[in-house]
Amino acid sequence: MSLIIFVAGCGDWLRTPLPFPTPAQHDLVVLTSVGPLTYNSDEEGSASGLEHDLVEAFALELGVGVKYIVVPPSQIAPQLAAGKAHLAAAWLSPTTDPRIKSTPPLGTTHDLLVQHEASLPLSEKAELAGKTVHVMAGSRQAATMQKLAREISDLKVVEEQSDDIITMLEAVGNRQIELAVIDSDMEDIANQFVPSMRATLTLSDEQPIVWLLGEAPNSELQARTGEFIERVQRDGTMARLEDRYFGHARRLDQADIVKFLGQIETTLPKLRKIFQGAQSLSGLDWRLIAAVAYQESHWDSNATSPTGVRGIMMLTEETADRLNVSNRLDPKESIPAGAKYINILKDNLPPEALEPDRTWLALAAYNIGPGHFNAARTIAKQIGADPLAWYEMKRVLPLLAKPKYYERLKSGRARGGEAVILVENIRSYYDILVRHEAPYQSATARMDKLIGMQESGPGLKLKRQ
Repeated sequence: MSLIIFVAGCGDWLRTPLPFPTPAQHDLVVLTSVGPLTYNSDEEGSASGLEHDLVEAFALELGVGVKYIVVPPSQIAPQLAAGKAHLAAAWLSPTTDPRIKSTPPLGTTHDLLVQHEASLPLSEKAELAGKTVHVMAGSRQAATMQKLAREISDLKVVEEQSDDIITMLEAVGNRQIELAVIDSDMEDIANQFVPSMRATLTLSDEQPIVWLLGEAPNSELQARTGEFIERVQRDGTMARLEDRYFGHARRLDQADIVKFLGQIETTLPKLRKIFQGAQSLSGLDWRLIAAVAYQESHWDSNATSPTGVRGIMMLTEETADRLNVSNRLDPKESIPAGAKYINILKDNLPPEALEPDRTWLALAAYNIGPGHFNAARTIAKQIGADPLAWYEMKRVLPLLAKPKYYERLKSGRARGGEAVILVENIRSYYDILVRHEAPYQSATARMDKLIGMQESGPGLKLKRQ
């Protein structure tokens, strides 16, 4: 009995640490939480997120797979302390416990008070007295507000248990909640979905964002993560990822977003089935096709530009003829044709062009035409930019309007800067549609999925592809 008590009391030093991640033997195990800045999975189960992509890049460098343990923020610290993972990557700051090791910072952030634009803005922390403030449970913002609650009289802090911060902020936009606190890096993203939200008061000092490694990390892992973080800051990897996830979020203004949300309610229902039918034919997400159509015409079937492009997808006469469209003003013809054209432009790109960049590049070609777009790719190669990376092409495309570049091109001058704006706007409209509109699955796809589930049931090892 004495031995059992002794062993139980010494559990920390008896705990076996996770083995160092090694190819074909041990995965990198990562604690994370769901969020726009960290980790999300789509309807198909594909994961994404800035920190997710960073972890994947680090694992690729080690030559290992990744096992993600997705938990609420409040469970990060205890699970890391219990030795469940090699590291925690969930938009975290260093803990107050000096024994907990962390990487060099990915960047810095701070906590922001947000409220409805029509409410009286708070200008100093003392005005929080008697207020109720909502935060995500277990977050850094929760810790900030609990600390302030000990200093400010009658300040009530409500910790939301959901892992969907946008839902909490939509409650601010609907005036169901008066005040909430978010990470400053969330502001631009949140404004896409809640245009009536305004940040009014900074509640904390700048805080570094790090990966936590626990009390006694493997020394080699600690060194490798540190080297990796410092390198991605220098070589532009971090800047490219930030642009991939947040670069487009600053394009639309409040009026644009409010108008779009209204059109989702009034105009989209009349066109939804056509967009979904175009998905069945093209394989493109119907919400992406709808985002392209909105940017092109604001879902106006009769739209016509001074240059002669027409219809809801704003097809040129030449493109319409190529796609066998007899009436560009008929959405039932032009929407499927526009989706088909996007696929043609994607197919024209080299196989090395990866998603989501492949789609954004194709949409730029949709706007300025494949000839001008290929000219921009030529310029990219000449100046040492990557013609298959949207982050690089965003700065190359505007060069098509400069004589220094277009005078040497057979295709001539083009408004490449407009193509950049178009693509970035489409990305924002698509984000909003994904938030508000459900994915579409045709009857055939649903049946195939059902058959696949049945074939992968007990006693069956193969699943139909």
